[in-house]
Amino acid sequence: MSTEPGAPDAPAAPEASPPAVTPVRVVIGLCLAAPFVAMLWVGSYAKTDPELFGLPFFYWYQMAWVVISTGLTMVAYTLWRRDQRARTGGASR
Repeated sequence: MSTEPGAPDAPAAPEASPPAVTPVRVVIGLCLAAPFVAMLWVGSYAKTDPELFGLPFFYWYQMAWVVISTGLTMVAYTLWRRDQRARTGGASR
């Protein structure tokens, strides 16, 4: 390596960025994927028993997933906002 005056300096090391796939992002993905898997796996709920308030299992299971999906989406959104705040150093709008 040359130490002559005017010689170009060595390139600076790139700033380390956090990994794109983190455990938090995996949890977010699972929260968002669970309702799709549950609804697409029709064989798991294509039956009439047990009934709930006179409704066959097929119907109340799907209605339960409306509530469950809402909760999972809220969890995913909260985790995403927390992850974004941590990545940007706490800057918020």
